[in-house]
Amino acid sequence: MFEKFYPDHRISSAYKIPYEKLYRRGFRGLIFDIDNTLVPHGAPADQRARDLFVRLEQIGFSCCLLSNNRRGRVDMFNKDIGVYSIAMAAKPAKSGYLKAMQLMGTNKDNTVFIGDQLFTDIWGAKRTGILSILTDPINPREEIQIILKRRIEAVVLYFYNKRTKNS
Repeated sequence: MFEKFYPDHRISSAYKIPYEKLYRRGFRGLIFDIDNTLVPHGAPADQRARDLFVRLEQIGFSCCLLSNNRRGRVDMFNKDIGVYSIAMAAKPAKSGYLKAMQLMGTNKDNTVFIGDQLFTDIWGAKRTGILSILTDPINPREEIQIILKRRIEAVVLYFYNKRTKNS
């Protein structure tokens, strides 16, 4: 029933993903959500985020930020990062994910999406057919509409965890 929302992988932080291993497996494009995946909601890129994107470029990845936020928010974060970016993406619609792959020159088989929300980030990646990694949210303080979604996500994650524990 909830499988369409299940991530392919789950990890505590985007900063703990073994990116070198993904590259060795043939992945070449990384699509990232910004808020609560890379930095707290509304925050600019911090040193940790800047260092991550330098590392990813050195590994050989092409990267794109995919956000439902307005262009100003995305540009503020991306100012010191300098990767492809798409604002007002309307996640979970497929169009933003497809545009990100087009910009990066990647495809469904060699692209990974990393985000913190099941019903926008992960569901959109799954609908598009790309590998998805769910991270824990960086900051528990969120807008009310996200807090309400998190309660429903908790139910889905209960069943996801139960399934992954038994497999």
